[in-house]
Amino acid sequence: MIIPLVGIGVDVHAFEEDGNDRALWLAGLEWPGERALSGHSDGDAVAHAACDALFSASGVGDLGTHFGTSRPEFKGASGVTLLKEAARIVRDAGFEIGNVAVQFVGNRPKFGPRREEANRVLSEAAGAKVTVTATTSDGLGYEGAQQGITAYATALVYPVGAEDKSR
Repeated sequence: MIIPLVGIGVDVHAFEEDGNDRALWLAGLEWPGERALSGHSDGDAVAHAACDALFSASGVGDLGTHFGTSRPEFKGASGVTLLKEAARIVRDAGFEIGNVAVQFVGNRPKFGPRREEANRVLSEAAGAKVTVTATTSDGLGYEGAQQGITAYATALVYPVGAEDKSR
């Protein structure tokens, strides 16, 4: 019997200081006119949380293991690039991806009008269904103060091949 495995990923990024000329990248999309998130790569907290959930589910490390600051080749890398690579790593470890669900918490950008576009871009990157939802924190915490964004993700993977690696 094949038993699916579930993983959880969380990623947090602060907004860059005003005056920074970097673009905001979130959920695989560029958000013109919005303040960028800081980070070693593009700061895409949604894509990063999705990667971490996949790594968690398959037991192959975490975001820092694969894309950390000790890996200069990932400096400035897009979240879409990282998600493609995460999906490859998970599949190479003997798993297939069922789906990934991500919710981010932040007052901006206004996500609803671009939800389907984000779902499509991230699903293409992962080679599996990825869905993104957003919420605010009702003005509470650093998200409510517009200091940063948190993304929470859950991924479902299942072993493929001759043996069930979930035991």
